[in-house]
Amino acid sequence: MKPTKLIRKGESITTRTVDGKTIQLLFKSEVMEGILVKLEPMSGFAGSYRHKGEEAHLVLEGEVEFVVEDETFLCREGDILWHCSNLEHTIRNPGMAHATYLTILAPPSM
Repeated sequence: MKPTKLIRKGESITTRTVDGKTIQLLFKSEVMEGILVKLEPMSGFAGSYRHKGEEAHLVLEGEVEFVVEDETFLCREGDILWHCSNLEHTIRNPGMAHATYLTILAPPSM
């Protein structure tokens, strides 16, 4: 892999849409990956996740609710949430508007 990469708006490695979520894998290296997620109103991920590493989420649009272990964080545009990925976590859009966030994961898990 080249040591630099420019990803233009609308570009992705893969895109999949399922149950009110559009997930775009923007970049992936041996040590990290970037994922853009768009959530329809009142949608989210079924169940919770736990895996090795860490992740940071930057909310770009709307409101996103992150539940990490037993703590709930309601994040709005411009907010960043970081957490260890080995903590049980889930994500949803509790609002009536679309929400978009960027997640950086290390190591990659997608």
